Amino acid sequence: MTQSEADTPTSWPFREAERVVHRLHKSGKSTALFETGYGPSGLPHIGTFMEVARTSWIRLAFTRLTGLPSKLLAFSDDMDALRKVPGNVPQQDMLREFIGQPLTRVPDPFGTHPSFGAHNNARLQAFLDSFGFEYEFASSTEYYTSGRFNDALRAVAAKHDVIRDIIRPTLGPERRATYSPILPLHPRTGQVMQVAIDEVDVDAATVTWRDPETGILHETSILDGGAKLQWKADWAMRWFALGVDYEMSGKDLIDSVRLSSAIVRALGGEPPESFTYELFLDEHGQKISKSKGNGLSVEQWLTYAPAESLGQFMFASPQRAKRLYFDVIPRATDEYLTHQDNLREGKGRAEDNPAWFIHGGDIPTASSSPIPFAMLLNLASVVNAETPDLLWGFIRAYRPEATPDTAPFLARLVDFAVRYYQDFIKPAKQYRPPTELERAALLDLADALKTIPDDADAEALQNLLYDIGKRHPFASLREWFGCLYQVLLGQTEGPRFGGFIALYGIAPTIGLIEQGLALS
Repeated sequence: MTQSEADTPTSWPFREAERVVHRLHKSGKSTALFETGYGPSGLPHIGTFMEVARTSWIRLAFTRLTGLPSKLLAFSDDMDALRKVPGNVPQQDMLREFIGQPLTRVPDPFGTHPSFGAHNNARLQAFLDSFGFEYEFASSTEYYTSGRFNDALRAVAAKHDVIRDIIRPTLGPERRATYSPILPLHPRTGQVMQVAIDEVDVDAATVTWRDPETGILHETSILDGGAKLQWKADWAMRWFALGVDYEMSGKDLIDSVRLSSAIVRALGGEPPESFTYELFLDEHGQKISKSKGNGLSVEQWLTYAPAESLGQFMFASPQRAKRLYFDVIPRATDEYLTHQDNLREGKGRAEDNPAWFIHGGDIPTASSSPIPFAMLLNLASVVNAETPDLLWGFIRAYRPEATPDTAPFLARLVDFAVRYYQDFIKPAKQYRPPTELERAALLDLADALKTIPDDADAEALQNLLYDIGKRHPFASLREWFGCLYQVLLGQTEGPRFGGFIALYGIAPTIGLIEQGLALS
C-alpha cells in the first residue's frame, strides 16, 4: 500500500477498497477485477447507473490506495433466455414466438441490431458512455461460444452433483426434481432447456437429457455455447473463471450471493468481496420494480436536475433504504452543490467528499452555483415562472455578476427549476390563511422589512426572522417558518427564508406578505 491504514480516508468507497487490497495481499494478485452484472432483457435503468457508479467509486479509491491496475467488467448475461416480453418494446406478438430463446437469438423488435440482446447491449454501452464511465463490456454469449468459459464449465461438470445439492434445498418440490445447474440448448429449436440431466460425462464434457415434448434423448456438449448455466451457478462460474475480486448486489440477492459463494468454493475458488446495498423505494415506500415501472428513471431525473445530483443521491448512505421519487431531487442537488463548493475551497479531506468521487478524483476549478436549487424553486414558485428569463431578472438584481455565460451551472439549474416548478410545484400549491398568531407575526415582519436597508444580506434577514419568531408565542421557530412557507409560498417547506428574501427583494416580499394576509 502507498498509504498507511491510519491515514486512509473514512468514506465508504475507501472502506470497501481496503477489503479488495487485503484480498489481493492474500491472493498475491497484482491487479483487481471489479464486476457489475446486467440482464439485457430490458433497457438500462437507474439501478444500472447505481451499480456502475458505486463500483467505479470503489475502484477509484482502490487506485488511490494502491496505484495498482484494475478493471471494471460490465457483464451482460445476454445468453439468458427471454422469459417474458417487456411491456415497453414494439412487436410484442413477434417476441412471444421466441420465449425461451437466448436473447442473442431473439430478433431485435426495433430493427436496428442483429438481435434483441445486441440492441439492449448497445443501449447499455451508450448509457454508460453518456456518463463517462470507464469499463470493459463483456457478452455472455461471446464468452460461452468462444470457449472462454470451457475450462470452468468442465469444472462445473465435475462438481455437478455437489452444485445441485447446494441449490436444491432452496427450490420447490417440482423444480427440485428436475434441477441441474447445466441448461443445454435444444439442438433443433435453440431454446434454453430447464430439464433433468440423466447423465454427465465429465471426460467428454457432455450431458444427456430427454426432450419433455418428444421424449427424444439428446447428448449435448456443454462447451462452446452448447449449454449455459442456471443463473446462480452462472454467477459463481463467472467469478471462478474470471477471478472476480469485487461485486456488489442488492439486499434481495443476499441468499443468491450465499449460494453462489458456496458454488465457487465447491469449484475450488474464492468468492469475491461483496457489498449489499439497500433497495430503492417508491413514493409509497414500496420496493421499486422494473416490471411495475414505479419509482423514477434516469431520464426523468435528468429532466429536472443535473447528473451530478443523481451521483450525490447514489453516493449517500448506500446501505440505507431510500425513497427514489421526484421530491428527493432538490435536496440531492443542493447537497451536491455544498459538497462541490467545499471540495473546490479545500474544506475537509477531498477523498471523504462525495463530489471528489462524482468528479472522478478531480477537483473542479469552477464554482457550482451561487444560489441553491431549492431557492430557485421557491423563486419560480412565487413569480409563477413560465420561462428562465423571469428568474434571471431577479438573479441579476441579487448577483449582478451572474449571467448564463459567467455561471453556466447556475444557468442549467435555472432551466431545471422552471421545469420542476411547472410539473411538480405548481400543480400542488395550496395556500392557507394565517392564524391570528401568525397574522400578528406577519404584520410585524412587514413593518420590520420596511425599515431594514435595501442591501441587507441573507444573514441579517435570517436573524430578523429569528427575532420576530421569538417575539411571538410560537411553540417553536419551526411553526413560524412553517407559516412563512404555507401562507406565503403555498408549500410545506423551503430553504432559509432570509436567503429567499435577499434573492426575491425586500419590497416584493412585503407585497407577498400583504397577499398572504388578504387570504383571511
